[in-house]
Amino acid sequence: MCTCSERSGTVDVQPGDILVMKKPHPCGKYEFFVIRSGADFRLRCLGCSREFMVPRSKIESRIKRVIRENAENQNL
Repeated sequence: MCTCSERSGTVDVQPGDILVMKKPHPCGKYEFFVIRSGADFRLRCLGCSREFMVPRSKIESRIKRVIRENAENQNL
């Protein structure tokens, strides 16, 4: 479900999305909830609930999949 922009090569990530990463957090979970997106991402680990900020350039290459909870409601 990873949606990429054809021109810029950036991943379309919005607050409320869940990112599945290629490598796990130190607690062992691969899933992170997006709190804020922009030049930096504010993420919450779904395993240990730790929140942290990461630059967009570091996160985009590590995303395996984007899970969007309200995918069926976006076309309304």
